[in-house]
Amino acid sequence: MSIETTPSSTPDPEWERIVGGYLNAPGEAPVEKPATSVDLMGDTPLTPAWTKTRTGWKNRAEVGRVNTVRGFRKWLRRQATEHGHASQIGRGLRRTALWVQGTEGAQVTAARHELQQTQRDYKQAKWAHDRRLMPGKEKEKRRRAMEGAFADSASAMSKYRSAQRDARMRRAVRGVAALAPIAGMEGAGLQLLGTPGGLAATAATLATFALIGRRTTAGELYTDRDAKIGDGDRMTDEMVNRVYRSAKVIGAEDVVKLLSPCTLTADGSAWEVRLELPDGIPASKALGATAQLANGFGVSVQQVSQTKGEREDWITLRVTLKVPFTGKPHRGPLLTAEKVNLWEPVPTAVSERGDVMAVEWFEKTALYGGEPGSGKSAAANNPLLSASLDVTADFYLADGKGGFDLSPFEEIAQMIDTDGDPEKLLAILRHVWEVVLPELKQTVKDHRVRKFSEALAAQDERVRFTILFIDEWASYMAAASQEQQKELDRLLRLITQQGRAYAVIVIAATQKPDSNAVPTGIRDILSTRWAGRCMTPEASDTILGKGRASAGYNAQRILKSQRGVGYLQTGETSEPVLTQSYFYSDEEVEVILRRAYELRKAAGVLPAAVEPEVTVLDHMIKAAAGTGRGVVTRAELFAHLATADADYVRAEEESDSAYNARVGRQLAAALDAEGVTVEPVKVPTADGGRSMGYRLEDLQDAR
Repeated sequence: MSIETTPSSTPDPEWERIVGGYLNAPGEAPVEKPATSVDLMGDTPLTPAWTKTRTGWKNRAEVGRVNTVRGFRKWLRRQATEHGHASQIGRGLRRTALWVQGTEGAQVTAARHELQQTQRDYKQAKWAHDRRLMPGKEKEKRRRAMEGAFADSASAMSKYRSAQRDARMRRAVRGVAALAPIAGMEGAGLQLLGTPGGLAATAATLATFALIGRRTTAGELYTDRDAKIGDGDRMTDEMVNRVYRSAKVIGAEDVVKLLSPCTLTADGSAWEVRLELPDGIPASKALGATAQLANGFGVSVQQVSQTKGEREDWITLRVTLKVPFTGKPHRGPLLTAEKVNLWEPVPTAVSERGDVMAVEWFEKTALYGGEPGSGKSAAANNPLLSASLDVTADFYLADGKGGFDLSPFEEIAQMIDTDGDPEKLLAILRHVWEVVLPELKQTVKDHRVRKFSEALAAQDERVRFTILFIDEWASYMAAASQEQQKELDRLLRLITQQGRAYAVIVIAATQKPDSNAVPTGIRDILSTRWAGRCMTPEASDTILGKGRASAGYNAQRILKSQRGVGYLQTGETSEPVLTQSYFYSDEEVEVILRRAYELRKAAGVLPAAVEPEVTVLDHMIKAAAGTGRGVVTRAELFAHLATADADYVRAEEESDSAYNARVGRQLAAALDAEGVTVEPVKVPTADGGRSMGYRLEDLQDAR
């Protein structure tokens, strides 16, 4: 046997004929025909693109497996009720038996009853006739009655037997009609396929009986009208409509239009569907009914998420199979990042859909809020740690609660206050407003541009980010005098309003969100918001904006077990998104900041820390507070000043009167230079006497 071959260059007429329609001319590339949409108006449901890929098919197979398991569990739960298949088959058998028996049984029973009655009448008539002592006429009368009763009994017997024969015939016909198909199916199955066929025929027979008995004695049918996702049922369009009706979002006759099929997400963690609300129903009504929808789906309110679409009548509904963000926190990307560029979006959190939430910080300000233990500090750590890995970012940090959250940043911060001292915060704001911001403005003026940009940063190293972070502004205001409060408020407003174009990023944080947490005029221009768990809906609205809680974004619903979870709203998102911030442990924060220190050291931008200026009045207040009596004598004050300034140290040859006079003049001159006026008064001494000195209250008022 031989195989004939032809050279590869030999043309093949058949092949040329097949591909001829795909080429314009020999050697030219195939012409792609323009794709035409069969649904130009977009009326048909949308199919997720991922379902058409190889990975999508794998995911669909996994979803099918999960749905099969859930369906089997649901079937098992159903078997224990009157809608179970065993109960249905039993009802089907009983109803078939009753149909075969028919109504002829009543006729037979009636005929039997009539026969029994006539027989009793005949026996009674015969007993009366058989008496011996009786006149002839009476005897004849009773004989005729006995014969009549006998005739009636014979007739009733005939009717009874006729009724029995008719009933047996009809029942036989119905029995044949009922059993013939069963016998035929069993016989055909055994004949054609053997035992498997017989089993299939038996299954079909049982299915038929179950179909006959599908209605209960009360006439109820099994439906999915009570199906709930919390019970393991799958989401269907019928379920969605039922739940939205029961939640009073739509009317009893209204129907929501599904823009996409009810789909289990690729990771199998939630059901999602895009829907269109009926006319006259705004999206805000659906967003405000989250608790009612959760009740209808049989899940907790934290598992239901609704997002408004591009139109007022579009809603994206998501129902998770378990409460989100209750597992381990997400590992932050900064652990492996060599450095960060703040001109690009910085990942800060993960949404409940698994999307990475990145924030663009240029021309942005932020407000972080939430009750203690909600993860506010961990959330606010994300922008600070990200900025630490950008050597062009300068830090000005203040902690009003006097904690240690900001202590790890001391080595890379230009100015920092961790004591909650309003005077130190005032010094920080003055430095930013009087020194930093003018330099940044001059840079813009030199280049004749409107604002900073990444391209400008590449040309001029003076273009730098300024991170002004203030934790617990209300604590500073509570400790400040009225004059200090006015100055703090004025400076923060000016810096926030004017600094955005010059890469000044103002971030405020509070664990008690109320009207005093941050000045209203400043809070309104803080573009990025993060609301952790709050005690009240009003506190949630203080952070996210008025009306957000009633629109479905209520941070009060966040559970205590959901650490670091909050609603994040940025300039890139029109609506708040439930997210979990990246969490960094104390050890991880130390590792990141050590890397940040080395980066800044290599770049030669380690800060020469600008310490807030400590005035003579500050020393006087500290000395008065240190006595524990609320007052300080001149002698005690001079001794304290001597420990802070060598000019106040007493010379060896100097007498008491000369020392007191010299230091008194020196102190008065220093107070005049600072513009402070405070007069000495008689105050109690430590030994119970009285001497000239100063009251702590007067010194604090002099600020």
